[in-house]
Amino acid sequence: MTLTILQRPFFRLLLVVMAPWVLASPARSEEITVAVAANFTGAMAQLATAFEADSGHQVKVSYGSSGRLYAQIINGAPFDVFLSADQEKATALVDAGKAEADSRITYAVGRLILWSPDDSIGDISEHWLATVSIKRLALANPRVAPYGAAAMDVLDNLGLASQYQDRLVMGENISQTYQFVSTGNAQAGFVALSQVFRGGDVQVGTGWIVPESLHAPIRQDAVITHGGMTNPAAKAFVNFLRQDEAKSIIKSFGYGTD
Repeated sequence: MTLTILQRPFFRLLLVVMAPWVLASPARSEEITVAVAANFTGAMAQLATAFEADSGHQVKVSYGSSGRLYAQIINGAPFDVFLSADQEKATALVDAGKAEADSRITYAVGRLILWSPDDSIGDISEHWLATVSIKRLALANPRVAPYGAAAMDVLDNLGLASQYQDRLVMGENISQTYQFVSTGNAQAGFVALSQVFRGGDVQVGTGWIVPESLHAPIRQDAVITHGGMTNPAAKAFVNFLRQDEAKSIIKSFGYGTD
């Protein structure tokens, strides 16, 4: 009698030995592309490292202003996940049929700081902003950057918008705004607290953490794009943002979390 391969004792034993390994083998590693608002650069770098270590998936990141990233996704850019610096642009992607409504979460609540790297100017405060003659004050473009819109809220609410209208230096996004201030092209500027905050304190220079009552809340939403819904790594990453490990990283950069 001729035995088939599966009937032969050796191969039957091999299948028994291999079966648990096959059943326990991890899911296939995937790669995701994530569009991230520029204010979240530092936190995202740590989150990506932690997520890759936990999941085995790979993360590619593109940074920019929320407005520009939104426009790229609308025009077909192949991002799987969008981390906006506000809620409006994530909602707009859903409304445009470019993202999934059920995937949207608030991953961080941003804080604004009026900051200068120059310790010699003394303590920055609301009074300092109103009384010191600042030649150049930097902020992100409020038309495309939520942190810039928040900065304009502050100037309006303090009655200082007209005083500074001819002295504003506008960055394309919050990263460029930070560069204007850190390189001395502006004496001070409204930047994201996360850009200068580590270990519970401002690391360089001096700053005034703006009270949240002076501007609209900077609630930052994440959403999975329509194309990203077919990528299991995209869903895994958004779920990771809800976990304590991710929230701890986010808070360490000066953000709040829900």
